[in-house]
Amino acid sequence: MQKFVITIARGFGSGGKEIGVKLAERLGIPCYEQQILRMASESSGINEALFNLADEKIEIADKLKGLPFHYVVEPSDKRFTSNNNLFNIQSELIRKLADETSFIVIGKCADYVLRDYCNVASFYIEAPRADCVASIVKKMGVSENEAHRLIEKTDKYRADYYKHYTNGNYWTNPVNYDMTLNSARVGRDRCVDVMENYVKVKFGL
Repeated sequence: MQKFVITIARGFGSGGKEIGVKLAERLGIPCYEQQILRMASESSGINEALFNLADEKIEIADKLKGLPFHYVVEPSDKRFTSNNNLFNIQSELIRKLADETSFIVIGKCADYVLRDYCNVASFYIEAPRADCVASIVKKMGVSENEAHRLIEKTDKYRADYYKHYTNGNYWTNPVNYDMTLNSARVGRDRCVDVMENYVKVKFGL
């Protein structure tokens, strides 16, 4: 069977990860999110905790350093454990996996990392703020005020991260993706149906 990759970007509380996991089960392929960080740690020898600290976050110091470099440096280079290099290591891993197997990847700027691959379908999942708040309150057991704070904080650092590593592109740009879905209007399970059907049509599965 043809190898293909599905990338999913998601607003916090929209159910993007849940949708990705269900779609992976439907298609019989793995779904990677935090696993990418573990695999990148194992391949590089860099502590996984550093990958976790830098995951989809960009610090002020990184912004001040200007545009990121786009290659993996050697362990002897002082930049080896920099956030830029951690991004490059995980990006190289994602591209290697895309050459070898079918999978779904959540976040990680994967739509941009794999922008030159023809066997990729990219989706963005979002929902109205009220629906995201209700989802977070239910899932995390926090107050509505805390849910609002978490959404603003998480979506901001995801947007900043995406902008930094894509040379100024913006995370919610619909042109980045094959399809954008409102999980509140469509329903999370039906999002899975729509994405499955789209992937099968696109790749002739």
